Amino acid sequence: MKPRSEPTLSVEQIVQRYAPGLRAYISGKVDSREDSEDILQEVFFRLARSESFPGGGIERVSAWLYTVARNLIINSWRRPRENSLSAYFLNDEQEACRELSETLLRDPANDPDNLMLRKLIWKELDAALAELPPGQSEIFCLTMFEGIPVKQIAASTGIPQATLLSRKHYAVKHLRHRLKNLYDELLESF
Repeated sequence: MKPRSEPTLSVEQIVQRYAPGLRAYISGKVDSREDSEDILQEVFFRLARSESFPGGGIERVSAWLYTVARNLIINSWRRPRENSLSAYFLNDEQEACRELSETLLRDPANDPDNLMLRKLIWKELDAALAELPPGQSEIFCLTMFEGIPVKQIAASTGIPQATLLSRKHYAVKHLRHRLKNLYDELLESF
């Protein structure tokens, strides 16, 4: 007897069908709502990027989704934890970050070194932002450069705050990784 397989569904149909159950499953196993939303978003991101999807290659979609969710939950338990999401953005190098952001955002003086440094940082930051998915890049730019609160963005777009915070988190994580070498070189020169 041939095993029964689920009918081929689009990613949108899979999200609509399985998101509520997955959200409940994940929420019961992680500490914060933000972590739960991050994991749920990652499950569907992996589904969309899966080489065997769309084409109906993933047999038993439900089992696949819950297995990926379980693995991501286990990975989240292994990561060191911070007390809050805001603590993630603060670290021992806060003073250096402040100096770097002042260099980026203040009006440049006629100092040629400052102008060159500013151009270099903006060039690298623009390239790193271009590598991000549009939603992540947009939330990062709106909150960090334009100073718009996440709550206000959520109200105007209809996207839940937790999703926006998750996108910002992934953007910051990517930018930190992508700009680490430049950051280290600049810290040595200060």
